[in-house]
Amino acid sequence: MDEQTAAIITGQFAAPEAGKITFARYFDEWASRQVWATGTDKAMRLAARCVTFADVQLGALRRSHIEQWVKAMQTADRGEGKPRGLAPGTIRTRYNNVRSVLRAAVRDRVIPSDPSEGVTLPRTRRAEAAMEIPNPAQVRALLDAAGPRFVAFVALAAFAGLRLGEAAAVQVGDVNFLGRSLRVRRQVQRGSGGSVEITPPKYGSERTIYLAADLVEILSHHVAQHRPGSDPQRWLFEGEAGNPPHQNTVGYWWRKACRDAGVAGFTLHDLRHYFASGLIAQGCDVVTVQRALGHANPAVTLKTYSHLWPTAEDKTRKAAAALMAETLAGVDSSADYLRTREA
Repeated sequence: MDEQTAAIITGQFAAPEAGKITFARYFDEWASRQVWATGTDKAMRLAARCVTFADVQLGALRRSHIEQWVKAMQTADRGEGKPRGLAPGTIRTRYNNVRSVLRAAVRDRVIPSDPSEGVTLPRTRRAEAAMEIPNPAQVRALLDAAGPRFVAFVALAAFAGLRLGEAAAVQVGDVNFLGRSLRVRRQVQRGSGGSVEITPPKYGSERTIYLAADLVEILSHHVAQHRPGSDPQRWLFEGEAGNPPHQNTVGYWWRKACRDAGVAGFTLHDLRHYFASGLIAQGCDVVTVQRALGHANPAVTLKTYSHLWPTAEDKTRKAAAALMAETLAGVDSSADYLRTREA
């Protein structure tokens, strides 16, 4: 009685009968009320379908159920030729999605507390260790090996940082050839049965990208050779049946380009990292890189690329070197200065 009274007073009380609803049923009811983008809806439903406790009543759900599910994802047999288990990043994403359901159940007073609190997840690799960035020679080889209709796609990823779906959804009218800019307004997503779905870009990703003159020239040549016409809404890249290319089509083009270029171990998304690393190397600040890449906020940019920015030691040495160069102007080197002084 004392425990129940305390729970009521502190706002943590959940009626026992409310917890008799299963996880699967509660998710269906809760999901029907959510305002989600298409990608979020798919990700949430995928996470909810893969749990091992779908038919367990929420009131009976324990931390051990969550731990068993995480372990199952880590050790799952994905079939011949595929690595065993899901990647740590994928596991973390699905866990966070499921946890948002359980937190909603707490807010709805269905359960008194979140049973997923404190569950240990597989370790993810540090960004600097996990990130693969091709070098300029490899990117040049990929551009040379890409087919005539695909080279502009590769260039958009490498020199404008577009995601696969964003590049596939570019319309000719999105490119301001005179102003040397490109407006990212939409993305292509693969629908059921291999269909193409056009959706808004990821949250915070609608943006204007300022293009290098050489990239504008590549895009102009692509339009003249492969997408002539006057309709500004025509797709810059064409897939099947007049639609923009979807993930499978672009993946085929990419694998062929990698094979012909003799470059292995990279994904098309790694060209986005290549673009980001180039901006950082040229001294662009966090906000500039964030806006160019379409990250929701600077924290995402820092979390992904903080290891690429110069450290305090690098900045100190560079500043000190500039100060010395200004002070010793006209002297070939500090060694010459010392010899002159001694003389």
